[in-house]
Amino acid sequence: MKIKVIILSVIVALGIYGFTTVNNTETKIKNSNGDDNIGHAIGQIAPDINLLSVNGKKIKLSDYRGQLVLVDFWASWCPPCRRENPHVLAAYNAYKDKNFTKGKGFTVYGVSLDGGRRSTEENWKQAVKADKLVWESNVLGNQDVARQYGVVSIPTNFLLDKDGVVIATNLRGDDLENKLKSLLK
Repeated sequence: MKIKVIILSVIVALGIYGFTTVNNTETKIKNSNGDDNIGHAIGQIAPDINLLSVNGKKIKLSDYRGQLVLVDFWASWCPPCRRENPHVLAAYNAYKDKNFTKGKGFTVYGVSLDGGRRSTEENWKQAVKADKLVWESNVLGNQDVARQYGVVSIPTNFLLDKDGVVIATNLRGDDLENKLKSLLK
């Protein structure tokens, strides 16, 4: 019996590890202009994303150029993500209409990694509603998008300026609000 429990624990651990980890090498992609400064490191232009929202509408990350955008990777089954959501919501509500040195307004492009082995699309939609994530760009992501951004664990986020350039990463708790405050005009 103990061996069965151990084997089951290992299988569950591998399943969690396999879902939340991806290749951590730097992603370099050339866009149509031949620009190879696209990636997830500070100073690079973030890769574009075009995914389905909670409302079934395709939403592109690049549609938010001109604003500060927090690309926020999370999942409904992730307790640290769910604990972080109130901080992200508070920052969104406080700064969505502000003018910054690096953009006008602030929004969140929330990329959920639900829909895999651990959770369903319905779990994601319920979490968006329960956590009151009111921005329209709550999208359902996948391992390919996570890999493009070098996501190795969640929550993970990237703050982009008005031109889509990564200016900060992994801003949690008060760090997000402090960074936004420092960028106000």
